[in-house]
Amino acid sequence: MKIRSLSVYTSNLEEQLDFYRDELGFEVSGLSEDSFELKMGYSVLKFKYRENATPYHIALHVPDNQEKEALEWLESIVPVLDYNTDKIIDFSNWEAKSVYFYDRDHNIMEFISRREFHAPESAIFNADNIVGVAEIGLVTNDITSKFEKLNLECNLNRFDGDFERFCAIGEASGLLITIDGDKKDWFPTGDKAHGSDFELEFEHSKNKYQLEFSKDKLNISKV
Repeated sequence: MKIRSLSVYTSNLEEQLDFYRDELGFEVSGLSEDSFELKMGYSVLKFKYRENATPYHIALHVPDNQEKEALEWLESIVPVLDYNTDKIIDFSNWEAKSVYFYDRDHNIMEFISRREFHAPESAIFNADNIVGVAEIGLVTNDITSKFEKLNLECNLNRFDGDFERFCAIGEASGLLITIDGDKKDWFPTGDKAHGSDFELEFEHSKNKYQLEFSKDKLNISKV
């Protein structure tokens, strides 16, 4: 599952634009009065204005084994979120390590570095090193039905977890982190998980899909 485009909502469009463009240094590939797009490797991350938007969990791929470089770079710009005093979180069963931080919307952002996904092209880390969008959080009161729809219509499988509290759907290249917001909060902060709407364009098994998640409903179409 390769995420080509992710669209999310923000109530703080100018603050988010300033953060991602001016503080982190991402390239703006599209800009209008009510939205902006960021180039993130092979993906595009789009923020669209909506009053009373709620936070997300979003993960971005960084090159293999560059979590230390990513941490050093982030710490020069923004506070890093730790877990049990650890700033680099080791997900050994996923063969990955992650660093977390908040953006201006209090979205829980994650840089995830896998062991054998994308070899580094430079020893110097900055926004240009981002490989692509890795994950988006999907908060629902029915994990089972969401999985069944994704499995039936897109042939996506369970990567990790279960159908009670947490289920990562997809594969290492791209995941829908599906949780029951009544039973689980977001790692590593314990923040409340909101069923925030989003749109996704992705590729899987040589097919292209458009996905819309809105008001706890999934709409999927093959492109």
